[in-house]
Amino acid sequence: MREELKGIFASVFGEKEGLRFFFAPGRVNLIGEHTDYNGGHVFPCALTMGTYAAVALRNDGLVRMYSDNFKDKGIKECSLDDIRYQKEDDWANYPKGVIYEFQQRGCSIPHGFDIVFLGNIPNGAGLSSSASIELLMGVVLQSYFHPEMDALELVKMAQHAENDFIGVNCGIMDQFAIGMGKKHHAMLLNCDTLDYEYSKLDVSGLALVIANTNKKRTLADSSYNARRQECHDALLDLQKALDIVSLGDIKPSDFDAHSSLIQNETNRRRAKHAVYENHRAIKTARMFKENNVDEIGRLMKESHLSLKDDYEVTCPELDELVFAAWDHEGVIGSRMTGAGFGGCTISIVKDAFVDDFIQKVGDRYQQKTGLKADFYAADIGEGARELKGE
Repeated sequence: MREELKGIFASVFGEKEGLRFFFAPGRVNLIGEHTDYNGGHVFPCALTMGTYAAVALRNDGLVRMYSDNFKDKGIKECSLDDIRYQKEDDWANYPKGVIYEFQQRGCSIPHGFDIVFLGNIPNGAGLSSSASIELLMGVVLQSYFHPEMDALELVKMAQHAENDFIGVNCGIMDQFAIGMGKKHHAMLLNCDTLDYEYSKLDVSGLALVIANTNKKRTLADSSYNARRQECHDALLDLQKALDIVSLGDIKPSDFDAHSSLIQNETNRRRAKHAVYENHRAIKTARMFKENNVDEIGRLMKESHLSLKDDYEVTCPELDELVFAAWDHEGVIGSRMTGAGFGGCTISIVKDAFVDDFIQKVGDRYQQKTGLKADFYAADIGEGARELKGE
């Protein structure tokens, strides 16, 4: 990858001495969907696929950015004295937002730089390419100018950049998983307190397989905001009788006892998903430690059905991929992952059946939907970092 990045950098900006190389992964969430902004738990892991960068410092205050994934967009330029959101800058607003966040916190950036990005995360797959490029820029700025800054601070800054600079009211899961990833481990994260613990995914004979529906996610943004509002309204109803700060504070049994407080039936179903999904995430982390694969599969199935029926963020394409996976003899569990309305599924598959799973599930999906799914056997890797000798 270094040689490819060197070649791209030279063709775009010319050959320069002192190139440094960086990487930030994508992420996949094993379970715990739409719980992050409800103060609950998530159970994601960092992937070995992600976004790479080659960087060279300049002697002025100019930042020049180029992504080989968006060749048609050309070079995006900005001055460190004038970092602001511009619609025409498209993808480059994500790294610009992190630069802006550094500046807003009083962190000096004394030099401009030329940077080339190259990612192997499928666009639109829901594996968080936006957070990957945010953490990548954060690590670049940290490594050059603020080595004292820790990874958790970078995670918070990247989330703030997406919230405030980009204007997407996301939770912290994506940035956290990408910034704090650990090889061969998932992490159980309390999105309210940011307490977390790593869980080693040492289940021999099993593989994680990501399947991309290749369905364009046309409803995701508006529906995401609607779900947040519905959960907020449900929380207000529950707070009339319960001393809680978020839906993540409620046990399923307590929710069942007080769900009648939620007057709107749709809001009640949204809150039910958030409460029960939080419980499923906590329990799944425990089941991995106990190597209880049957229970993991059952919890994944419950999660998908809840996302389908109570939260209503699946789509026919996601459902078809998951239903086909459930019917395959080599599958332990399968569910949608990400925001929904397209994107990906995550399946736990017995090693000996991976090739057969990809073939049969892919054929059935294409027959049912007319779309061709892409499959990736996922490896779990480290978080965002400078590549030194890798």
